[in-house]
Parts: sequence; structure tokens; C-alpha cells
Amino acid sequence: MYQAIGERSQKNNCGLMTSMVANLALGSAICFVAFNTASSSLSSGMMAVRTAPATMPVAPMRAFHQPQMRMNSLRTNAEASLGLTGYVPYPDTTGASLTPLPAQGEKSKFSDELKATAAAIVADGKGILACDESTKTIGKRLEQIGVPNEEAMRRAWRELLFRTPNMNEAISSAILYEETLFQNAEDGTPFVDIMKSLNVIPGIKVDTGVRATFMDGETITDGLDGLAERAQKYYAQGARFAKWRGVLRIDANGAPSMEAIEANARSLAHYGKICQMNGLVPIIEPEVLMDGAHDISVQRWVTEKVQAATMKALSDVNIEWEGMLLKPNMILPGTDSGTTASPEEVAKNTVEGLMRTLPAAVPGITFLSGGQSEEEATRNLNAMNKLYPNAPWKLSFSFGRALQASVLKAWDGKPENVESAQKLFYALSKANGDAALGKFEGAHPATTGSLYEKNYVY
Repeated sequence: MYQAIGERSQKNNCGLMTSMVANLALGSAICFVAFNTASSSLSSGMMAVRTAPATMPVAPMRAFHQPQMRMNSLRTNAEASLGLTGYVPYPDTTGASLTPLPAQGEKSKFSDELKATAAAIVADGKGILACDESTKTIGKRLEQIGVPNEEAMRRAWRELLFRTPNMNEAISSAILYEETLFQNAEDGTPFVDIMKSLNVIPGIKVDTGVRATFMDGETITDGLDGLAERAQKYYAQGARFAKWRGVLRIDANGAPSMEAIEANARSLAHYGKICQMNGLVPIIEPEVLMDGAHDISVQRWVTEKVQAATMKALSDVNIEWEGMLLKPNMILPGTDSGTTASPEEVAKNTVEGLMRTLPAAVPGITFLSGGQSEEEATRNLNAMNKLYPNAPWKLSFSFGRALQASVLKAWDGKPENVESAQKLFYALSKANGDAALGKFEGAHPATTGSLYEKNYVY
């Protein structure tokens, strides 16, 4: 049981009372099963759960708590509500039956390759270029500089990035959108061949977006249908890792709900196992958005809960820890909180939280920038590596906007600006490569400010 996030209020007190009643009801059910000598069924036990609260004097429920009651009922059969199979069922807390451990499962035939790829992605002083924006999202970026959202212009933009001289000094890999994975440069050379020639590992975004579920504004990520077949196709094209983003938010009405946390954790785990069995290193991305008025302690608390649930779900599917990477948010105050945090505060809250949740067997963490400015993202990553040089995992980056915003502005869609834009991209890449070693110093090359977008979608 849990209560809504935020300061105590009459609304939260009522929610707490509901939790207390539910806990008492659960206790009644346990007693019913334990001491009833007659043969009883699980359905009668559940009836005890439903009827027990009626015997207790409780504060009247407000109308706005009805969705919360609906979500709690969904939790009793979460697998069915999500349409997912293959996981350990939720334990029967009445004690009427016992849930066995999952089968040990088989290792991927790509196991050794997965480990080598994951280690290469987080090689010392290197990180990921995240250029997996959907056609719609990249169109918004191009619109900002007055460039039409046409295939030729999308190709020109990505070719600028991939053909930046020496970009592989700090970029180990790049996450691509499906169009880009199968796209050729202007001279006919496949982008994947250009990347391979530079020892840059191609990756692919495999989720298909989010859909609404549970509490208003909460989502679960889709894309599991046909994923194995798509993973095989992407592997044949040259991709060696994949990315899937689960999105959670914080608000004073109680989000994220436990249902949303568990739903996204399970879909991330399903995705991760499917990818490993088909040769792709899964990047697990459970993002807790920075939107909201909460302080940094709440962001850390919620993020730890999300990460812990995700690790449990990954364990349930027998993920190969050494063949995956985590892409979490850094721990920052909510954007509407009116407060800021120093790089040292961000580093402390982020890394110490991960020490509580992430197995040391995972080779690396590739942080998302999440709407921070290019400079903020670099300096926060740098602080982590300076303060925690002996962390059990590599602390690296998987930046999209924080590597591209200034470069896009410098390019402006004009061929004559390509060289200067590439020099800026190289400088930004090197700044973050140095930060991944805790060695970034001096002025930052970025030319933009905040990159925050509320409810950001790729």
C-alpha cells in the first residue's frame, strides 16, 4: 500500500485511511484462510477481503478516490490487465496458494557477443549519440530552423553527424530510428557502413510509443508485438543494441501509481529478454520525468522505487545483467519547484540511489539528459565521475538534445554550414567524453540554454 506523493493534505489523509482499511481487510483475509478448518475456496477468501471494511467506521470517501480504488483492484490481476504473459504471477498474499520461482531459463546464444557489445558501448571516455527521434519529432526540430520535414533533409542532418571527422573519439555508438538504420548517405553508402568504418556501433529504437493507462496522464510503452521478428531484421541490418523508453511522472495526485511502475517495469523486462535472445543488447530506460513541483528528495525516492521494480522484473525474466545497459534519468528537482541543485548534489543523489538498486554486474549506465541544458548535462555527469571514480559501473551518457541542439542551430539547413556544425558536434562530443572520465574543465562549447519540454516524447 502507498499514499499519494506530496505534502500532507486532507486528500492524502483520506488516501492513507483507505490504505489502513485495505491493510486491515488483508489481515482479515489471512486470518480467515489460516484458521478456518473447513474447506474454503479462494473466492470466499476474496469475499472476506471485500466485506471486512464494511464493519469498520471510516471517513467518507471522496469521489476523486474512485480511480484509486479501481487501480488497486487492477493490481490483483495485473498480468491480465496488461495483456502480458510469461512473468511470475503476483504472490497470493492470502496464503491460499504458493507461487513457484520462475524456471532458470536458457541463456542467449549471443551471450558472449552481448557482453562484448555492452562493454564497448561504455568504453572509457565514450558514450552514445541518441538520434532516434521519430519522423514527427525530428520534424519539430527541423521546423525550428525553417527546414521542411522531408526525407532528404532528415538524411542530410544525420549524415552531418555520422560523417563528423573523429567523432568516434568520444562516440562509441548511436541509437537510430528505423528509417535511419536502413537509410543511405547522399553518395549511396549505407549509414550503418559509415558507422562501422568508424567503429561506431549502430543501435535501434524498438518501442512504438506510449498509450494511456491507469491514472490520468500515465502511460505504458507499446511495441512487444512482433518484436522478436523485428529484432532479427535489425540485427541482420547491422544493429547490435536496442532502446526502449518507459515514461513515468510525478504529481501530487499520486502519480506514479504502483500499477504504472509495475506495468512499465514488466514491459521493459519483456523487451530486454526478447532483444537478448535475438542478439541485441537492451538499453533499459525507465525515465522519471523532471516535470513537477517536487523537490530533489522526492525525485530520488520515486526514481529508486521505479528502478527497484525494474530490476525485479528483469530478474524475473532471467536477464543477463552483463549483456544490458541502464539509461536512467539524473536526479534533479522538479522543474516547477523553484529550486536548483549543484552538480555535486545531482551526483550524490543519482549515484547513491543507483547503489541501492542496480546490480554491480551491469557494465554501465548511460544517462539521458532529460531536458537539461547541454552544459548542465555535461557538468552533472562530470561531477558523478569525479566524486565516484570507483563506482561499480561505467557512468556514461546517451544524449540526444544535449548533443544536437547547438549543432542543429549552427547547421541551419545550409550546406555551407556543415563543416562548422561538425566542428561544434565534435567539441560537444569531446566535452561529454571527458565528463565520462571526470576530466571536463573550462568553458562549455554549447550555444543553447534550457532544452526542457514538458511531457517530452521522442
